[in-house]
Amino acid sequence: MRTELPEPRTAEGREGLDAVLREPGRALIALDFDGTLAPIVADPERARPHPAAAGALRRLSGLVGTLAVITGRPAAQAVQLGGFADLTDLVILGQYGLQRWQAGVLTSPAPPPGVAAVREALPGVLAQSHASQGTWVEDKGHALAVHTRRSADPAGTLERLRGPLDQLAASAGLTAEPGRLVIELRPHGTDKGSALLSLAAEREPWAVVFAGDDLGDLPAFGAVRTWRATGRPGLTVCSASAEVTELAVQADLVVDGPEGISSLLAALAGALETPSA
Repeated sequence: MRTELPEPRTAEGREGLDAVLREPGRALIALDFDGTLAPIVADPERARPHPAAAGALRRLSGLVGTLAVITGRPAAQAVQLGGFADLTDLVILGQYGLQRWQAGVLTSPAPPPGVAAVREALPGVLAQSHASQGTWVEDKGHALAVHTRRSADPAGTLERLRGPLDQLAASAGLTAEPGRLVIELRPHGTDKGSALLSLAAEREPWAVVFAGDDLGDLPAFGAVRTWRATGRPGLTVCSASAEVTELAVQADLVVDGPEGISSLLAALAGALETPSA
C-alpha cells in the first residue's frame, strides 16, 4: 500500500514519487549496484545483492517502463554477480555507460589507449608512493580502480595516493575519480549522470528515479536535477552509509543501505500491484 512507502523529505522528491505511482509505465528507475543493491565488501568479486533486492527487481520489471542498473562495474560482471541473466526487461549500463547489457546481448566499445598506458605504469606509481600493503588494483578493462579498503590505513593510503593517481590519469588522458576507499582511473566524460540522461533520451520517460550511495553517484543526482529543471518530475534516493555523507545531504529520500533500498523497491512494487480504490 502507499502508506508502506517512505516519504521523501523534499517537495520535488514527493512529486517524483507520486509521478511514478500515477504513471509507472512512463517511469525510469535506475540504481547503482555496489552499496545500493549490494552491500560493500572487501572483495568486489564477492559482492551480491541484498537477499530481498532480486525479488523486488523482478516484481518491478513488469510494472515500470524502464528498470536499469548503472554501475562502474563491467556490465557482464554485474549481470553475473547480480543473478540478472533472466531479467530480460532490465537494462544494465556498465563502465559508467560505456557498456550495455539487455536480454542477453552485450555491447562494448574498445577501451581507449590511455587505459593500457595506465595499466602498465600503475605498479610503479604505487611502489613510488609507498602504498600500504593490502592496496590492490581492480582491472575493469575500460578502467582501473585502486582499492585501499584492505590496507592497514585505508583512509590515509587513499589520501596519499590521490595526487600521484591524479597525475598518472592526466598523463594518459584519463580522469581519477574517488569513491568509497577507491580511486578509479577511467575515460573522461564517462559518468552515471551522462549514462542516465542518455538512457532517458532513448526511453523518453516522464519521471526519472535514481538511487546510489557513493561519490560516483553525484553526477546521476545532478542529472535528475537537470531533468527536473525541464519541468519533469524526478526523485533521488541515497543508500546511506557512515563512509559517505555527501549524497545524503543532496538526496530527496535517504534509506538505510541496501536493506533500505530493497524495502523501498518492495514497497513500491506493492503499491503498483495494488489497484487504486
